[in-house]
Amino acid sequence: MAQYLEDWLEGEVAELSKLDVGELSNTFFFRDPMRPNYIDYKHFYSPADGVILYQKYIQDSTKPIVEIKGMNYTIQDVLGDKRYNQPSLVIGIFMSFYDVHINRIPYTGILQYKGLDPIESTNKPMLAVEKDILNAAINPNNMEYLKYNERMLNKIYSPQLDYTYYLVQIADEDVNVIAPFINDQNSPVSQNERFSLIRWGSQVDLVLPLDERYDFNLVLEDEMHVNAGLDKLVNITFKNDPFQQYS
Repeated sequence: MAQYLEDWLEGEVAELSKLDVGELSNTFFFRDPMRPNYIDYKHFYSPADGVILYQKYIQDSTKPIVEIKGMNYTIQDVLGDKRYNQPSLVIGIFMSFYDVHINRIPYTGILQYKGLDPIESTNKPMLAVEKDILNAAINPNNMEYLKYNERMLNKIYSPQLDYTYYLVQIADEDVNVIAPFINDQNSPVSQNERFSLIRWGSQVDLVLPLDERYDFNLVLEDEMHVNAGLDKLVNITFKNDPFQQYS
């Protein structure tokens, strides 16, 4: 379950660090543990194992989520869409070398996806952020990859909420493989279902457009370590009576 960063480093990471490097990189890195599939219409669950780098409500899509070496990283950058102008909640989760790299669906819906090319000819490395995390000292100036790297844009429409949200998978420089498990577009996906794999260091951003029908309330603090499909990130408060059945 979710842990403060220092507790995760002193526990799971310390134990994994005892493994032979070959065993860790070639075997344990590709682990795919069995996890329960919850049905919980009042929460969005974590899509990835990793550390929460940021959680922000952004009213103006041109304003920064984080500032990186004087550059603004915006929701438009996240989605690769300069036309996007919806106020949104954005949560970024960084997957380290020690994390499970299977991604899961935060909330039941219908999935569409497409790859977005890197802004430059090659992806930028994520290693500096990984080192920051392992030293429990996260520095936004090391997140330059967010502005440039290749990514997979996953768009999920939830019939239960009549609502669309986004998952953005961001690839690393060295092994830039984002491998969807679902080949067909517009496929139904269940909450906490496995839907994709990213190899090696990588990141997943959850983007929730704000909606007058719902309040989205953060459950966890920044820089906590979370687990895909197990930890709740956002509580949904339904403002209208028709959804009280899910209370």
